[in-house]
Amino acid sequence: MNADTGDTPKSGHVVVIGGGIAGLAAAHRLITAGRRVTLLEATTRLGGKLHAGEIAGAPVDLGAESMLARRPEAIGLARAVGLGDRLQPPATTSAAVWTRDALRPMPKGHVMGVPGDAAAVAGLLTAEGLARIEHERDLPLADPAALGDDIAVGRYVADRLGREVVDRLVEPLLGGVYAGDAYAISMRAAVPRLFEAARAHGTLTEAVRSLQQGAQQQTGPAFMGIAGGIGTLPGAVADAITAQGGEVLTDTPVHALTRAARGGWDIRTGDRVLHADAVIVATPAWSASELLAAESSAAATELAAVEYASMALVTLAFRRADLEGVLPAGSGFLVPPVDGRTIKASTFSSQKWRWTDEGSGDLVVLRTSIGRYGEEEHLHREDADLVSVSLKDLADATGLAARPVATEVTRWTGGLPQYPVGHLARVARIRDAVAKLPALRVCGAVYDGVGIPATIASAWRAADEILATPTLAHGTLSDERE
Repeated sequence: MNADTGDTPKSGHVVVIGGGIAGLAAAHRLITAGRRVTLLEATTRLGGKLHAGEIAGAPVDLGAESMLARRPEAIGLARAVGLGDRLQPPATTSAAVWTRDALRPMPKGHVMGVPGDAAAVAGLLTAEGLARIEHERDLPLADPAALGDDIAVGRYVADRLGREVVDRLVEPLLGGVYAGDAYAISMRAAVPRLFEAARAHGTLTEAVRSLQQGAQQQTGPAFMGIAGGIGTLPGAVADAITAQGGEVLTDTPVHALTRAARGGWDIRTGDRVLHADAVIVATPAWSASELLAAESSAAATELAAVEYASMALVTLAFRRADLEGVLPAGSGFLVPPVDGRTIKASTFSSQKWRWTDEGSGDLVVLRTSIGRYGEEEHLHREDADLVSVSLKDLADATGLAARPVATEVTRWTGGLPQYPVGHLARVARIRDAVAKLPALRVCGAVYDGVGIPATIASAWRAADEILATPTLAHGTLSDERE
C-alpha cells in the first residue's frame, strides 16, 4: 500500500509509533524531507497531553495550555503548519503564590524559583528565610565539585539558600512543571543553564544574576499560546502530514516490533503487518520498553525504570456576573506543597488567554491542577469529589462562593516523566542501546525535557538521525504486507 497522493513516490518508508506531539513532529520532519511516512497511534485521539476541548460551549485546553516562546521549536512547528497567525501570548503574565493563607505576588528576579538576592523574594519569605539568602555571601565559595555530575535542585538550593526558598518557590515552580519533588529532580536535566552557571560562579545568587542579565537581552514574550488552544496544534500537524501524502492512523496499537529478515522492520498491528525501512518510537517510556524488549533488553530495562507522575485538571465554568469583583487580577496562582492544600495551581483561563475570554461569552473559565508524583490516590477520587475540593481551595484562596454552571475533569495518568538525579545518564544509556539497532530511534518527553519545545526537539533529533541512515539516505522504497 502506498500512502502517497502525488505523482512522485516518496523515498524510504518510515513508521512512527505514537501520535503525541513528538511522533507528529517527527513524522512532519520526515515527510517534509521527502520520505514516505506512516504514523500509528494506539488511541482514538492524536496529541497526547495536548488536548483541545470545550466546556459549556467555551473552547478550552484540557491539557497543556502554553509553550515556551524563547525556544524556536514549538513556535516554528506551529508556523510551518499554518498556525502562525493564531499564535497569541498570554494577556497577563502576573501571577501569585498562595502560601501561608494569603495570595502573594509572584516575585521577579528568579530562575525557576531560585532568587538572585533576598530583595527579589521580599514579601514571600519570612525574615528568617530572607536572612538565610543573605547569609550565602558569608559561606565559602561553592566548589564546582560539590555539584559533581549531577545533584538534586532542592538539595543544592537548600544547602546554599535555605529550605524556605525550595519549599515556597522552587517546589511550586519547578516541581509544578514536572509534577515532582524538587528535592529529587535533577538540576542538570531540569535546569541545565542554572547547573552550568552554578559551576562557573562562587555563589548561587551570582549564578542567577548572570542568567538574568542574559535574559534581559531577550525580547518578546516568554510563553505563547494558540487561539483555539495549544490542543489544536496536533490536528494541524496531522493535516500537514496527510496533505503531503503521509498516512496517519488512529486506534491502531502496535503489538510487536521486530527486525525483518530482508532488512528493515516489521510492525504488527492486530492482523496487519507493515514493513518499514526505519522506525521512530515516540511513545511513553513504559510502552517503548515493551516494544523494544525483543530487540534490545538493555534499552527496555532502562525505559522500564522511568517513573511518571499522574495528575488531574478540573475545568470550571462560572457565570461572569457571579464572579464580578471576586477574582484577583492576574493569570492565577501556584500552591507550595508545604501548605498542605489539595490543588497545586489554578489558572484563571479567561483572564490569561484572550481567545478563551472572547469565546466564552457570559462565562468565566477557571481550572485547577491536582496531583504530584507519589500522590496518585487523587486520580482515584470521583469527579464530583475533585470538583468539590477544587471549589473549597478556590474559596479559601480568593473568596469565590459561586457554583459553576459546568465542570470537566481530565485525568492524565502517567502524564509526566520524572527527571531524578542521574536521568541524563539513563537517557544516554537508552540512546546508546537504541543506536545499536539499525534504523531505529526514540523520542518524546522522557529524553530532553517535558516542555513542548524540548519534546519537539527530541523528535527532530530522532528524525534527522533516521534521515542520515544509509537506508533512508539512498531512498529505498519498501513494500507492505497485509
